[in-house]
Amino acid sequence: MSRYGSNFREPPWVIGSPKEVMDWMESSHPSKKKKETHKSEKKFLKNLHIKFDFDVKTRQIKPVNFISKIIHGKMIEEDFDLFATAEFILRGLAKAKFRNTAKIVIDGKTLYEHPEKKSDLRKTIEDIIEFSSEISMGKNLEITAILADVEKAIATIKINKVHKEKEHSIDIKINGKIREEIYHIFLNYLNEKIGLKEP
Repeated sequence: MSRYGSNFREPPWVIGSPKEVMDWMESSHPSKKKKETHKSEKKFLKNLHIKFDFDVKTRQIKPVNFISKIIHGKMIEEDFDLFATAEFILRGLAKAKFRNTAKIVIDGKTLYEHPEKKSDLRKTIEDIIEFSSEISMGKNLEITAILADVEKAIATIKINKVHKEKEHSIDIKINGKIREEIYHIFLNYLNEKIGLKEP
């Protein structure tokens, strides 16, 4: 407390030594060196492969014949809208600083492929409506997006409405380095909008 009864710390030159003056200045206006030491280091994740399931109802698909049963095993279909999910995935990628939609594939058919465009992701979100019927009727969707941040990373996201019982509804592969913070922004957005559960 100051000599006048206030909680404001008085400048030391009113009552103090040169050392106290320097200490006061450092506490009031920290030097650049001190500020830099307080900055947290950016953490990176490298070459991620994550699998999740959507928190939705599932139904078992009966095999067409005996051969199909042997080859594919037990197949399940999940109760979610593939088109709405694709839109959420693209919006999540945009929130996570991805800028380029390199490719969109539905059931093996390429709907969109422009890896040369540097910042088309937001435009893709607007234009995806023209593929709505094809995506909605599909079973498996694959989105490839490119992040050119501090490091370059390529994300391949597979969304499986119909899949083998032991496989998962969402399969994310990120080749390259991605900031941990960006990865969590993406996953938190998907969890909030769609609902994910770990396998």
